Amino acid sequence: MFSANTFARRREQLMHQVGRGIILLMGNEYSPKNYLDNTFPFRQDSNFLYYIGLDHAHLAAILDTETGETILFGNELSIEDIVWMGAQPSLKDQAQQVGIQKVQNYDLLVEGLQAANKQNRAIHFLPPYRAENKINLAFWLHLPLLDLQKEASATLIKAIVAQRSVKTGEEIAEMEKALVTTKAMYLAAMKQTKPGVKEAQLAGIAQGIAVAGGGDLAYPIILTINGQVLHNHDHHNILKPGQLLLADMGAESSMHYAADITRTWPVDVTFTQQQKEIYQIVLDAQLAGIAASRPGVRNLDVHFAAAKVITNGLKSLGLLLGDTDEIVQAGAHALFFPHGLGHMIGLDVHDMEDLGESYVGYTEGLERSTQFGLKSLRMARELQAGFVMTIEPGIYFIPQLIDMWQAEGRFSQFINYPALQAYRDFSGVRIEDDVLVTYDEPRVLGPAIPKEIGEIEALRG
Repeated sequence: MFSANTFARRREQLMHQVGRGIILLMGNEYSPKNYLDNTFPFRQDSNFLYYIGLDHAHLAAILDTETGETILFGNELSIEDIVWMGAQPSLKDQAQQVGIQKVQNYDLLVEGLQAANKQNRAIHFLPPYRAENKINLAFWLHLPLLDLQKEASATLIKAIVAQRSVKTGEEIAEMEKALVTTKAMYLAAMKQTKPGVKEAQLAGIAQGIAVAGGGDLAYPIILTINGQVLHNHDHHNILKPGQLLLADMGAESSMHYAADITRTWPVDVTFTQQQKEIYQIVLDAQLAGIAASRPGVRNLDVHFAAAKVITNGLKSLGLLLGDTDEIVQAGAHALFFPHGLGHMIGLDVHDMEDLGESYVGYTEGLERSTQFGLKSLRMARELQAGFVMTIEPGIYFIPQLIDMWQAEGRFSQFINYPALQAYRDFSGVRIEDDVLVTYDEPRVLGPAIPKEIGEIEALRG
């Protein structure tokens, strides 16, 4: 846990930025999986973690922007709780660890909200994403469930995005702890890869390492021979010679800071020539994206820099034809690169996206594109020092998409459809690292995880 002063400074800054009214921060509740006492693994709300720091269920806090006071709402454990869960520090002691002096019973929260309403004070709350919190908010504030998103405080959202976007040194240290564990996950999976092994075996090994590292997975593991399926969480295949294996996985530290890494490697010890050619294009695009990640540069332009490297590489193989800028502007390259270059990462693997991508990744005057591929870019706005971004270009051969575009004659002036027949069973390649934007060179966080062709083949051998 960070120091009490860290949490107090964060709350003080937030209250100053919001300026008036009260701020309601809700922690998460246990959520039943298939009956009341069998719950999904508990994960605290990231905004609550950032400002309050306490990592258990049934908590909320009110921050009073005019008095500067924070009140923590929760319940002390009963003897029944202690029998089943064991003794815990008192809620008052926990509150003092995060710089909060005033603690009240959870049932009194609604009274505090009602008092603010009677005084015509603004109640700033965030868009809820958990059913339990939606129901409580609707009941407490007398709002229809379907109106909660639009009634959420844009002032509070913008203040949180501005604050959480810039990572401090202690946050970077937590992310690098997660990346140390993530490297161990990758080395184990790479070394155990061989024909006859199940995807599920490798995913299980990696997940065990994440848990053994003191945290958990930051998100469900993608580990698949079908890398052309962008979010493929199925692990039922048995590895065969000649295939590529794409893994997108990351650990979460004990304080819930995330890592997000993707690597692609051959089931055999070495890449085939065709695999090497595509892989090297993706690696070159990733390195170009990393190099372009500088303060003041729009992430939209970082995305375009990587897209142009991919386009030039595919032109060299005869798969794309024509002027590079025209191809990228038209979106023809998105047949092979149908997603954005990356996203912010921190306490969430897609940082703060519960607050709305339009607030996190876009600004007034910079609207999300409707173009296929580019519309999936989560983050387009200018980068600042202290941002941590994933840089994750890819090349994918998706037979269904190829067939549809070819039947429609889409971009036939740019795409060499006959040449794509030799790649229909290729699958896909993606390479991803977590990159800190600095006033100097961009910094790839964590220990190096093999990604050069020679490094991977040496490890596989």
